[in-house]
Amino acid sequence: MKSDTKELLISHLFDAPRAKVFKAWTDPEQLKHWYAPDGCSIEFKSIAVKRGGQFHYCIHDPVHGPCWIIGTYLEIIPDEKLVFTMVMSNEAGEAVSSVANGKVEDWPERHVATVIFESIGQCTKLTIHQTVSEEKAKETGAYQSWIKMFNKLNLLLQKKA
Repeated sequence: MKSDTKELLISHLFDAPRAKVFKAWTDPEQLKHWYAPDGCSIEFKSIAVKRGGQFHYCIHDPVHGPCWIIGTYLEIIPDEKLVFTMVMSNEAGEAVSSVANGKVEDWPERHVATVIFESIGQCTKLTIHQTVSEEKAKETGAYQSWIKMFNKLNLLLQKKA
């Protein structure tokens, strides 16, 4: 990606302690309830939340169809940081072209997401950085999907209060 391209960066304040927000990112049972945009669902074929652990999931979208993703956890610091890769795949877990899966031409075949968790009083400031163009993320709906998922996570955290 060109160095003058602004990459995706979103911060969100959750009214919940940092450990609780972190757990919602690492507990497959909780992820099933929020880690998909509105109107979509998620199915995990596998998930191993540990350094070097891998995941394989599908976002089922009633409009655009299935979107399979594979990735690897590169770094996990409990309650502080998650770093993982994301690659478009097929149901068998084989990497496939992003363009073939409906992304724009210059969407990266592999990108890295870094999630930082910071305590602010009893709340948690979460910041996500993805190595994708913010402009392209907005164009494809990926940016808006994060906002929608954060809103779903807010509701989940309130229910678990």
